[in-house]
Amino acid sequence: MEDKKSNILPEDCISHILSFTSPRAVSISSLVSSIYQSASESDVIWEKFLPSDYQEILSRSVSPVPFSSKKELYFRLCDSILMDAGLKTFSLEKSTSKKCYILSARELSITWGNFPLYWTWKSLPQSRFAEVAELRTICWLEIHGKMNTRMLSPNTTYAAYLIVKFADRAYGLDSLPADISVEVRNYHSRGIAYLRRHNNQKILLEHHCFSNHSNVLNSRGIQGDRRVPSYRNDGWMEIELGEFFNYGGDDGDVKMSLREVKGSHLKGGLIIEGIEVRPKE
Repeated sequence: MEDKKSNILPEDCISHILSFTSPRAVSISSLVSSIYQSASESDVIWEKFLPSDYQEILSRSVSPVPFSSKKELYFRLCDSILMDAGLKTFSLEKSTSKKCYILSARELSITWGNFPLYWTWKSLPQSRFAEVAELRTICWLEIHGKMNTRMLSPNTTYAAYLIVKFADRAYGLDSLPADISVEVRNYHSRGIAYLRRHNNQKILLEHHCFSNHSNVLNSRGIQGDRRVPSYRNDGWMEIELGEFFNYGGDDGDVKMSLREVKGSHLKGGLIIEGIEVRPKE
């Protein structure tokens, strides 16, 4: 009777094959048998899942990232690291190994952001960054962010999200919708977003008012998705600004923005942590 072990591929061959799959597929295959479990630990596999510039990324980390294997390094990067003097975070999407970044509020261009009359910079214990920006009072709300597309994973659809909270004193943010956009070279995604807190008894009334106002905006040629803040797993909220496809060539910068400059009314209480750029689900 033929030895069943003779039908099993060598472990290094299994590792090589698994390196052409995905982190999720490797994790599932490790449950098949002991030899697959052993093969799934190989640096050959996890080296393929790490970004080609991972050494440069590690060199920009605020703190050293200890690891004893490429698999351990991979999962450490999935938990995100603080980098560039604490102004950004980097992480890998666990199931796909795609790159994700969060630009801190200090990395953004906030109109009048350096004027204490309009904005205040403060620390919050629930923030991953040393400072967040809180809107004190202003009528011209304008936030811009940008990053080079070469920092991102190629051949991937990304979306940009403004990460926010609302102070208890928040006011004036729901009077008019804000214009949102994402731009890469000749591609320009536009839409509108409603800056309002959840669990607000005025939401139904606001929705009716916003619907009427949206009809006026659309009659002026302003179209696109209408978005509202949604809850994140980290306790913050996010507003999707738009999406884009990253081809992986030299596409220059992706530019992201939120603007509410049509109204002359005052608004305040918006807290900005940053903008996250991550693969679109």
